[in-house]
Amino acid sequence: MTLSRMPEPDRAVLDRRDSIVKDLEALIGVDGVISEEEGRRAFEADALTAYRQAPLAVALPRSTEDVSKILRYCHQNGMRVVPRGAGTSLCGGALPTADSIVIGTSRMNRVIETDFINRTITVECGITNLAITDAVSAEGFFYAPDPSSQLACTVGGNLAMNSGGAHCLKYGVTTNNVLGLKMVLVDGEVVEIGGAYPDSEGYDFLALVVGSEGQFGIVTEATLKIVPKPESARPVMLGFSSCEAAGQCVAAIIGSGIIPVAIEYMDRPAIAVCEAYAKAGYPLDVEALLIVEVEGYEEETTRLLRDIVDIARTFDPQVIEASTSAEHSARIWKGRKAAFGAMGRISDYYCMDGTIPLARLPEVLSRIAQICAEHRLKVANVFHAGDGNLHPLILYNANDQDESNRAELAGAEILRLCVAVGGCLTGEHGVGIEKRDLMEVQFSPSDLAVQMRIKSVFDPGWLLNPGKVFPLSVLEASGERPAADQAA
Repeated sequence: MTLSRMPEPDRAVLDRRDSIVKDLEALIGVDGVISEEEGRRAFEADALTAYRQAPLAVALPRSTEDVSKILRYCHQNGMRVVPRGAGTSLCGGALPTADSIVIGTSRMNRVIETDFINRTITVECGITNLAITDAVSAEGFFYAPDPSSQLACTVGGNLAMNSGGAHCLKYGVTTNNVLGLKMVLVDGEVVEIGGAYPDSEGYDFLALVVGSEGQFGIVTEATLKIVPKPESARPVMLGFSSCEAAGQCVAAIIGSGIIPVAIEYMDRPAIAVCEAYAKAGYPLDVEALLIVEVEGYEEETTRLLRDIVDIARTFDPQVIEASTSAEHSARIWKGRKAAFGAMGRISDYYCMDGTIPLARLPEVLSRIAQICAEHRLKVANVFHAGDGNLHPLILYNANDQDESNRAELAGAEILRLCVAVGGCLTGEHGVGIEKRDLMEVQFSPSDLAVQMRIKSVFDPGWLLNPGKVFPLSVLEASGERPAADQAA
């Protein structure tokens, strides 16, 4: 794909590279700084691997104090900073600039405190999503947000992008499950927002920071909600002869007032790939597959599954397979949880992340197929159907520049479609650089101006995570320019 234009590097910073590295080593230790080219290359891209740029250096802090020292130094020297967790971002959210310092938080992965009475856990931002549940599961609790990358992705990245996952239909996305944050501002000041209690006093800065994509500061600790494990959780697998029937079934389930824990969707291409990889027993002769999970007391889940099956029968499903055991449930979920990895075994893919109103699902799925066909590309759909968060996977050959360009054009057209039907550009992956230049599709100039003024309050020099979220053309027109660019 064509590398989206990033801010021009500050030549003065590039010329001082050796002295900057020595200064960083003095601040956090030699073992906390990566400066050699081979090491820096490991941080040149996140999961949107079409875009690559090695940073000036990488700093690996072990504490909030370390992060504060690094940010204070970078702020005093007018240097750009890019926060990075596990690098699982699918929108280029952790892409560096050539003159930036990447602050990798992977070493900050401790559980600080668990409070089972008040149902909270306080963790460092480098801990993985799944490790939070592992830390509390023995006491019968879990952490609800569950992105497909939860084995690898960190809570810091989840907070930055307001990630969700399959179970967000019932439990909400990250912002619904966080109570307090410790964050380091661009000048090194450490602030605490919220706390281990709901509805903190004053302005709701918590809602502002969650989903801000590293534009306001670097979160180092978070106090999160944990919830009791349900007595029973059971999925049912529903196969349909058309994508439209599956989409109509989703709308009917939600319209009935039933709130499942999850409703996941896969179309025929995705089913085939997931089944070949996971051997989950998925039917290969259906056009669309839904996995609908409910939870509660045993009697409640039995009743809800029966009601869901009754609703589904009105859309003439070819397959109805309800879980009968924990092992059966794990098998039903196995292919869906492995979908992105399974797809990566057969093709490069461009993973989209738009949201739409549920009532528009059938027509949007049909139009997505048309868009990809017009660009001579294949598409597989795997997404969170319950909340209208679409993840079309556009298949292409990354070594073919023409195919790469067509994939990018098709993706942009799909996201424009999502906005046109009343949805938005992103559900959980974030804007990053991938959707940056589409922000004008969803937001008016005055909307963007307000957002940029808020950014300037937290980061007057525009040093934090540069080149992301806001179209560069809008920045240039508004005069909101990174300090280094203004100096140039």
